[in-house]
Amino acid sequence: MILFPGCKLNIGLSILHKREDGYHNLESVFLPVPLFDSLEFIESSETSFQCNLELDNEKSNSILLAYHLLNEVYDLPPISIFLHKQIPMGAGLGGGSSNGAAMLVGLNKQFNLGLSVTELEKYALQIGADCPFFIQNKPKLVHGIGEIFTDISVPLSGKWIALVNPAIHISTKQAFENLTIKKTPNSPIADVIENHPITDWKNSIFNDFEEGVFSQFPEIEGIKNKLYEVGAEYASMTGTGSTVFGIFDKEPSLSHWPHSYFVRTVKLR
Repeated sequence: MILFPGCKLNIGLSILHKREDGYHNLESVFLPVPLFDSLEFIESSETSFQCNLELDNEKSNSILLAYHLLNEVYDLPPISIFLHKQIPMGAGLGGGSSNGAAMLVGLNKQFNLGLSVTELEKYALQIGADCPFFIQNKPKLVHGIGEIFTDISVPLSGKWIALVNPAIHISTKQAFENLTIKKTPNSPIADVIENHPITDWKNSIFNDFEEGVFSQFPEIEGIKNKLYEVGAEYASMTGTGSTVFGIFDKEPSLSHWPHSYFVRTVKLR
């Protein structure tokens, strides 16, 4: 079976407070973006994993975690897995979470496990906080630690998204260590998205991780500023970084970015 796991953007990311279990409650809007990895698996004599890139923790990556979670319950046959990564890692795009969710969905279909969307989301949450989102892969208003979803309409059909990543790896742990939780909460993200033009988002929708990340990596703040200079209606860092995105009315030029950067434009439908 061949699967094409995608990625997501955070439109706003407000950290509300730290929980007793050590996690943080948040508010964000997750938006699927048509940029994909390729994931293939076939039945084999033993389970193996290959990737075109070297992963940080290959033996505990989200794809193998997904396989082992289901294998414990359903005694799956061994499979050979190959992942072709195109989504940058450690970039705030949720590529690892997407890989794990795609594997859950693919195994469920391939081996006729009969798992519902809700059941798949429960397995996905055991892999990572962002992972359940990719089971349905639709725009969602997100609360909790990233597992409580509400449908939301995001008025970006026909807009262009520029994704710019300077090849700086920021771990989630590192981002949280530099996070200062605001005493005054941000504006409700859903209200701004649904009732205000995109040009108003700049002053109302924020990623709370930007301050800490920008202070440590000014280059990332420079990318955001540049996106506004070249005409973005809204620009923000996504997730805990280091990818910055800009929303444009027309396809933007890519010529002004360094060759070492990962830069892509995609059009939303």
